[in-house]
Amino acid sequence: MIWVDPNYVQKQPLKELKGMGETNKNNKDLIINRVFDVPIQLVWKVWTNPDMIKKWWGPKDFTAPEISIDFHVGGKYLYCMRGAGLDGVVKDFWNTGKFIEIEPKEKIAATVRFADEHGNPVPASHYGMPGQWPEHIMLTVNFEEVEGGKTKVIVRETGIPEVMNEPARLGWEQSLDKMAQLVFDESKRIASVAYF
Repeated sequence: MIWVDPNYVQKQPLKELKGMGETNKNNKDLIINRVFDVPIQLVWKVWTNPDMIKKWWGPKDFTAPEISIDFHVGGKYLYCMRGAGLDGVVKDFWNTGKFIEIEPKEKIAATVRFADEHGNPVPASHYGMPGQWPEHIMLTVNFEEVEGGKTKVIVRETGIPEVMNEPARLGWEQSLDKMAQLVFDESKRIASVAYF
């Protein structure tokens, strides 16, 4: 899960919070749609390669110093986002989970839960998260080829407390902005190598 501190969201002008996400408040699903102007192979690579994920995972001004993936159905992962809280103190925020479904270049489904740096589950309150959290949430990412060699990515998180929908949406949007820049840079790099 990617999120922005709820206190940050409350202090932002409304125009800063509008984006391409939609929140379904009835079933607590957060849905983000994004189209990348690159082929699906590149988007898949950037989403599934730990070295690539480190370059885009987390909201603006966050880094992802640790990304560990055992990428197969039943495999586990451990991600770390690092960033300064409103108090200016840099903190690490860990998530872990298990891959439930993988359809290459089509779909990734995984459980997500808060963790410590060893991958041991911790409650959401460990990181100061408000709301009633289930044991884990579900993350589903669909990849679709669209006309013109573009790729549509649909991110769905199920089970997030309503109070965290907007911070999670904003966190995903900022992460996907970073990912868009990365796939653009990678496509230019690949094109220049292919040209020479």
